[in-house]
Amino acid sequence: MKQLIIAIALLTSAFSASAQYKQASLQAAGLTCAMCSNATFKALKTLPFVDKIDTDLNNTTFILHFKPNAAVNFDQMKQKVEDAGFSVAKLTVTADFDKVKVENDAHINFGGQTLHFMNVQPQVLQGEKAITVIDKDFVSAKSFKQYAKQTKMPCYQTGTMASCCKPAAGAAAKRIIHVTI
Repeated sequence: MKQLIIAIALLTSAFSASAQYKQASLQAAGLTCAMCSNATFKALKTLPFVDKIDTDLNNTTFILHFKPNAAVNFDQMKQKVEDAGFSVAKLTVTADFDKVKVENDAHINFGGQTLHFMNVQPQVLQGEKAITVIDKDFVSAKSFKQYAKQTKMPCYQTGTMASCCKPAAGAAAKRIIHVTI
C-alpha cells in the first residue's frame, strides 16, 4: 500500500512539472504616469511565483516571468494591480502544454487550476501556447458580455465550478479560469 501511495505521488509531481505556466503579459488600465507604473510594478514584484518583470510603458504592459514549477495564481495578479489602484485590461499567459486536448466549453485541469476553454476549435495543444484570460475583471465589460453570449455554462458568470456541477458535500466551490486562444 505504501508503495502505491509513493507511486501515485511521483506520477502527480511528474504531471505537475510538465503542466507549467512560463510567463504572462499583463496590461494594466488606468496608468497615467511613471509613478502609477512604478506602484503597479512594485505590487506585482511581491508575488511569490514571479521571478522577474519586464515593462513596456508605451503599452502599460508588464511581462511577468514565472519561477519554474511555481503555482501561478491569476487572481493574485489581478488583486495586486487593484491594490495599486488600477485594473487589469488584458492578461495573456504563455503555458507549456504537453498534448492537452481542448474543445469549446470544456473544462481541463492544468497547472493546478481548472481552465474552461471558450470560443476555440477542437485541437491538441503542444509546446508553448498563449492563452488569454477572459473572466470578469480581466476583460472589459463589453468583451465579457460578448463571451457570455457564446456559452450556456453558468460558471462563466459566477467563476466557480459549483454553478456547472455540484461539488462534494461540504466542499468549497472551485474557481474556474475562463480562457481563449
